[in-house]
Amino acid sequence: MITAVALAGYAALVGIVVPYFLARAGWTHRAPAVAVLAWQGLMVTFVVSAALAVYHIVLAEQHVHDGLVGLLSACGLASDALPVASEPTLFDVAALLVPAAIVLLPAGWLLRTFWIARRERRLHLDMLRLVGRPSPEYGATIVEHAVPAVYCLPGRARRTVVTQGALDALTEEQLRAVLEHEQAHIVGRHHLLQAAVKAFARAFPKLPLARHAKEQTALLLEMIADDRALRYHSRDALATAMCEVAAGRAPQPALGAGGPSALIRLRRVLTPHPKPHRATWLGLVLASVGAPLLPLLVACGPV
Repeated sequence: MITAVALAGYAALVGIVVPYFLARAGWTHRAPAVAVLAWQGLMVTFVVSAALAVYHIVLAEQHVHDGLVGLLSACGLASDALPVASEPTLFDVAALLVPAAIVLLPAGWLLRTFWIARRERRLHLDMLRLVGRPSPEYGATIVEHAVPAVYCLPGRARRTVVTQGALDALTEEQLRAVLEHEQAHIVGRHHLLQAAVKAFARAFPKLPLARHAKEQTALLLEMIADDRALRYHSRDALATAMCEVAAGRAPQPALGAGGPSALIRLRRVLTPHPKPHRATWLGLVLASVGAPLLPLLVACGPV
């Protein structure tokens, strides 16, 4: 029972307390890639610790399995584990479905999110074939629309879309900067990370971690794309382009340079701050990767 309480407390800490402080941490905007890793690590940690906590609570009085090793043995994953005392009953199998549901619920939502996004992208691509014209010069599709907007459709049939309004409003360097921003989304496969946080939010809609992870990841991914654009273009060019396309909203399956986060990102672009020290950066990465392993160490300890 002590193990179950420890795991449940760890899940509560990760799911309720830590997201509040991470969402307000100053270093996240200076190292957005590490911050995204931290949010992903917290989500995995919550699922693992919550599933193990429920497993230990449900089967605390059962002698069918000998802790986590017995669970692996019953599933055929540990051939050298100790033999179980008796055949698992229907109650034992049903009890295992409870912790399994904690893992399968976000996994199921992830598959559904992928399917919906893929369908929406396919429909949008079909529309672009009718209303858009290719621009080999920019490697993009031009759409006759007065509102300045630039966005990308990730996936296999990747596509960058530029409205005529953006062509009229942006200079050549500004347009190249915002196109580099969209290329960062495509190359970095940011749509996969967004799908993960959306699926987690659908699986645990009332959890603070789900809400903060969804909001912060969307912002951080835009900052990562901004940083890539700044490797090749000036801050003034990117900042001006962001202002021009801020009102342009990307469709649901796309990733765009504008949107509600443009003002926060604009301040960050114009007032750069030093990145965290390498030792701090390494410590944050190790903590993000190691957090999901701690509940496994607890569960594998003496029962």
